[in-house]
Amino acid sequence: MMLLQLSAELVGSPLREVLNIFIGAWREGFVQVSGFVGATILLFSLVQYRFDGRITSWLEENERAQPLAGALLGVTPGCGGAIIAMPLYIRGTVSFGTVVAALAATAGDSAFVILALAPEAALYAYGLAFVSAILFGYAIDFGGLGVGKVDAAVEQMGRPLTDGGFATENVAAGGPSLPDYEQPDGHEGDHEHGHSRDHGSALPSYLPESRLLERVSHAVHVLWWVVLAGALVAGVLYLARGAAEPAWAVTATYDGLFTLSGLIGTTLSFYLYFVGRHYIGQSEAGRVRDTFGSLYNTFQHAAMETAMVTVWVIAGYLLYEYGLLITGVDIQGLAAAAGAAAPMAGALLGLIPGCAAHIVFAQLYAVEEAIPFSALVANAISQDGDALFPLMAIDMKAAIVATIYTTIPGVITGVLVYYFWPYAQFGFGVL
Repeated sequence: MMLLQLSAELVGSPLREVLNIFIGAWREGFVQVSGFVGATILLFSLVQYRFDGRITSWLEENERAQPLAGALLGVTPGCGGAIIAMPLYIRGTVSFGTVVAALAATAGDSAFVILALAPEAALYAYGLAFVSAILFGYAIDFGGLGVGKVDAAVEQMGRPLTDGGFATENVAAGGPSLPDYEQPDGHEGDHEHGHSRDHGSALPSYLPESRLLERVSHAVHVLWWVVLAGALVAGVLYLARGAAEPAWAVTATYDGLFTLSGLIGTTLSFYLYFVGRHYIGQSEAGRVRDTFGSLYNTFQHAAMETAMVTVWVIAGYLLYEYGLLITGVDIQGLAAAAGAAAPMAGALLGLIPGCAAHIVFAQLYAVEEAIPFSALVANAISQDGDALFPLMAIDMKAAIVATIYTTIPGVITGVLVYYFWPYAQFGFGVL
């Protein structure tokens, strides 16, 4: 992620540079990622609302179609489709091969950069990712591919590190990751029921019982959607302008829309995740709903899921940017490595959760033309985008095993592209 310096006087001061990165991530994360994530999660939630849970029931009854369904969810631009698949695994509805298929097919929000700036490359790269995802997903479900051994090895890392309290006993066998999973009441959080906080759930120790905060949280939820709409418009304009860094502004312009929607949207998301969800329902993030009690409840669910992703995205952005600041690693230099090392580097970069590193990687391909197409393909398959975060939040062991198993097809496909499609190199498909 390329961050604009707030002013010339900030340059050269380590403390100011740290602050610069923090404020930049706070602004850019919501526009570059959350706007698209929120839109796609809402779309899938509305489909679920429209069909009243029949899609989830169909997946439960048609196990052989699950990896294909997972790949279809993952190949949709952004992270929203793949995010939908994670809670389905957590509750034991879909197989581990479906999780891997969804994660391997998704290119996260970096897909929007490539689609806008290198559409031909996007067609081939994401087509290869889709095919690889299906093949690998079915291979895991029907052949195992050693998932049990990898599961056992990850287990040795220690339960506090690998599950945070919940974990499947056998990742390949599937969930539920949460013991005694129960489908929430379809009317939970429905504002027409008055006091809409989760029935029987206790507030965290840092929050008081308060009808005022309940009303405030509903108001914040509505405002959040208004801000998200602005962020989505700013995100589309950002891509249409070639992913050029917008100026810092508080005006009725594109730059002002990008700045205000980013800063306000991230702030509201943190409120909804740490405070609001405990007062207006949906306090257990990462649980898929079979159906929703009302249209308002559908919007509320999508907002809470996106708020959770936003929190993790900002954390990922900061870890990535501060990591580069401390280590001085030159990603462009690594990505442009000669020979078969290039797709391998792209696949290994895919181990980093979130979208920050991969948006930079996509820009290096489509804007700088600094990395080969084989590396882009490898990264598209290996990276999990923000879809891994819901799984990390509930079942860290399954998340670790899953990201290992999306890296393998990334390396294989990337190296094959390098050797058998040599003319598709730097700048392939770039407008």
